[in-house]
Amino acid sequence: MNADQIRKADQYTIDQEPISSIALMEKASEAFVKAIETSIPAKKKILVVCGVGNNGGDGLAVARLLQEKDHSVRALLVKYKESLSPDCDTNLKRLDDVDLFENGNPLPDLSGFDLIIDAIFGSGLTRPAEGFVAELIQLINESGNEICSIDLPSGLNCDRIANSTYIIKSDRVISFQRPKMCFFYPENGPYIKSWEVADIGLDEDFIQKQNSDHYVLDHKISRLVKDRKRYSHKGNYGHTLLIAGEYGKMGAAVLAARACLRSGTGLLTAYVPKCGYEIMQRTVPEAMCLTDNNNETLSDTPDTTKYSSVGVGPGIGTKPETAVMLGNLLRECEKPIVLDADALNILSENKQFVELIPENSVLTPHIKEFDRLTGKSKNSIERFEKQANFSRTHRCIVVLKDAHTCISSTDGKLYFNTSGNPGMATGGSGDVLTGIVAGLLAQQYEPLTAALIAVYYHGLAGDKSAERNGMNALTASDLIEQLSIEN
Repeated sequence: MNADQIRKADQYTIDQEPISSIALMEKASEAFVKAIETSIPAKKKILVVCGVGNNGGDGLAVARLLQEKDHSVRALLVKYKESLSPDCDTNLKRLDDVDLFENGNPLPDLSGFDLIIDAIFGSGLTRPAEGFVAELIQLINESGNEICSIDLPSGLNCDRIANSTYIIKSDRVISFQRPKMCFFYPENGPYIKSWEVADIGLDEDFIQKQNSDHYVLDHKISRLVKDRKRYSHKGNYGHTLLIAGEYGKMGAAVLAARACLRSGTGLLTAYVPKCGYEIMQRTVPEAMCLTDNNNETLSDTPDTTKYSSVGVGPGIGTKPETAVMLGNLLRECEKPIVLDADALNILSENKQFVELIPENSVLTPHIKEFDRLTGKSKNSIERFEKQANFSRTHRCIVVLKDAHTCISSTDGKLYFNTSGNPGMATGGSGDVLTGIVAGLLAQQYEPLTAALIAVYYHGLAGDKSAERNGMNALTASDLIEQLSIEN
């Protein structure tokens, strides 16, 4: 949701429920307190830094609610303009003792606090923080205290990339009802260590009817996972052809193949160079194996007509003969193809191949691969625009892998993933995703649905792996072991 849609959803809920704006503010503050209270030790000293708008009103209400629960809390009102919003003023009057910080005052002493709750600016901010407020934000960032922001970090625009150095660097953000668009821009990462969403009761039907090309991919994607019928057999779940590997890179083929099988494909044939035959037979006994005439790389184009889905790219290298193979494959294959890794690098070196990509194919580049394919972007906003345009122009799905992987549909809509963690930044993780997408396509999922399901459950497998072994110890094989695609 952008800032304008947030305002409209607030007003619609106030008008239709009906509920007063001050009562809605109270619900939001209660939701925030519920989200953080279990993580606050009893003796932790808390400072709630509040502005004069509605975000500050949330902060004043949060301070009161935490005091009522016997936490040690002080509230600081940052009076950057003379008048307060009506609801902020109401919550100010509900608190017995509030410290005041305004222009000309010395900066407050933050050394006595353990947690700072940031409620200076909300989603309505339209210009960078300046003056004594900017100095306070810098002081908070340098304090070494844990920082938790209400709705979004103060100083950060709801819909844009950071354009100031005076932005709260929050350890944790509790966003009301929906994540903000700014959460998904990598450039804003220094200001948002982690975020989560608190439901504050805004009208969900109204939100769903808002016109938007941006969507959040979360656990609700499980509704699209198909049940397996009791009376079914392997032929009901498709036959995947995975074209992967070269000498020294057969691990990529193994990972993609194992992930494909784990995704539920009925049958899998791996097409590899001759040097990979014994490796595949020993490490993935569930898969059938065909070999190229070349011993070390792929040069021949396999017949794809009898397969339900095709995946190509993991570990294939970019040798000239392999590039010829890929060009022929794109010309001859009449079904969507999953293109990853070296297949994408070959496309970047042979731009004429892009026009040959079958409609509804799924490309899974990381940022550098995408930039090589479409040209460098000045920022992530421009890159997302290129991604949407690429999908529209070439009628394909693009899975742009990052902290919040972004999936673009053939009509240019963007879906931002919410599962996954930094531990997944490890070799082979992308090969696993390729295998999952190809396996789902074999099971007759629509290409966009296959990409969405694959990305979310790939990330969820990463979260399970990190919980079990920690992020630093996470490997691509762990993702396969923890993969479970269930509705």
